Amino acid sequence: VAAVPGMVGGMLLHCKSLRKFQHSGGWIKALLEEAENERMHLMTFMEVAKPRWYERALVFTVQGVFFNAYFILYMISPKLAHRIVGYLEEEATHSYTEFLKELDDGNIPNVPAPAIAIDYWKLPKDSTLRDVVMIIKADEAHHRDVN
Repeated sequence: VAAVPGMVGGMLLHCKSLRKFQHSGGWIKALLEEAENERMHLMTFMEVAKPRWYERALVFTVQGVFFNAYFILYMISPKLAHRIVGYLEEEATHSYTEFLKELDDGNIPNVPAPAIAIDYWKLPKDSTLRDVVMIIKADEAHHRDVN
């Protein structure tokens, strides 16, 4: 779900840029990069959690519903859409702070970082889940500030 806003915003701004023959001031690139970054968050946690088929189906369904709702919202008010994403990203930073506490308390095992995360963020080979969560939390804070 988190990758949807960047993709929708980037796509709609791309179309607007083509329609009006105007530059976006870097917004298209920034939003599509945000979407890719959020996609990598999902891919990383799918490697860690190994979701079952019904969990994957739930993600697929929620993404479909959210895509359409966010698309309509963005068409009506891009400013409001970005504001909502900013709030969602703020909540994500709080969630990752709690995740880090659970890792530090030993309630969640601090397993080795998945190869996909090591490759994407160019982490040392001995990185752990905690290292990945720290980076993802920083990504979310950046997305919050951009939106």
